[in-house]
Amino acid sequence: MSWQALMADIEGMLGWIPSWFIGLTLVAGAILLALLVYRVATWLLNRAFGTRLPLLSVFIERTAGPAQMALCLAAVAMVLPLAPLDDTIRTPLTRLFVVAFIALIGWISIRVVDMSAARYLQNFRDVTENFVARKHVTQVRVFKRVTDTIIVIITVSAALMTFDSVKQYGVSLFASAGAAGIIVGLAARPLLSNLIAGLQIAITQPIRIEDAVIIENEWGWIEDIASTYVVIRLWDWRRMVVPLSYFIEKPFQNWTRDTASLIGVVALHVDYRADVPRIRRWLEEAVKQSKLWDGEVVNLQVIDADSRTIELRALVSARNAPQSWDLRCEIREKLIAFIRDEMPEALPRDRAILIPSGDGEGDLGLRPAPPEKIRASASH
Repeated sequence: MSWQALMADIEGMLGWIPSWFIGLTLVAGAILLALLVYRVATWLLNRAFGTRLPLLSVFIERTAGPAQMALCLAAVAMVLPLAPLDDTIRTPLTRLFVVAFIALIGWISIRVVDMSAARYLQNFRDVTENFVARKHVTQVRVFKRVTDTIIVIITVSAALMTFDSVKQYGVSLFASAGAAGIIVGLAARPLLSNLIAGLQIAITQPIRIEDAVIIENEWGWIEDIASTYVVIRLWDWRRMVVPLSYFIEKPFQNWTRDTASLIGVVALHVDYRADVPRIRRWLEEAVKQSKLWDGEVVNLQVIDADSRTIELRALVSARNAPQSWDLRCEIREKLIAFIRDEMPEALPRDRAILIPSGDGEGDLGLRPAPPEKIRASASH
């Protein structure tokens, strides 16, 4: 018995039911049957090969949505031509089927791009310390999001072009032609400028994932580079969201442009009687004992002097910005404790010599000595 004959018998037995209801029921049943087939097939595959092929389970999980939609569309494609539907219902369903098929192609394309990017980035996991990894992660993420945006635009344009009433809007997304195209182009200018900026950042890379930057007087790390904006994780765990075009049009500081290592500065004011060589020797020993030091730079210099104190500047290097900050705090604390306990004569102090004025009996008449006497006293 042919399919047409079976459908005729069914329609004869259920003559009291409207044909459109029977047709829609067949379509819905086909969709439910397709979903059931998918569930059973994935369960059998996971049961048979899940433990031996873990990548298969990951693939099934990531392709669940497009796979179910593809099976549903295949079932509808087989049932729809045979369903007892008139043209008033069949035409909208056919149009909806075409739109769903276009959306499926776009969905599969996005999922392929995402899976390819994830597979490629598995080779670059150590993002914080690895300069090459940060470079590749930044390029792949930016290109992936730009590609996803382009796929979405093309998919929406193709779907709109299937409807005669809005066909011109779909065409305008492909080529900005006519007044409608100009309006769409002007409205999309911020989006397009950020997309172009994203491509420039991916190619020239003024910023990378986990770069330490100072922007708008805020210090943080590049946490995420989206298709139109950048998320910066600030030092106090706040998040700053900045348009991509900002990094092309305005200046900012990138502390880890070429390498993650940084030199930290510790400044300290001490008295003129401070034994600078002894402090320098102690600093070198203290830094060598710190786990935060990268073994590259340690130095102590006298960089300034005023009427009361001299200024010492200690330079110490670390592997990255957070460790540089912690190392600076550690060395500053230890320097203060060393000078306080081992070299108290180096603590800053004010000097003055008071001599009697000699005016009036019983009057102490104390007054500060002139500068030349202070200098003479200090020399002795």
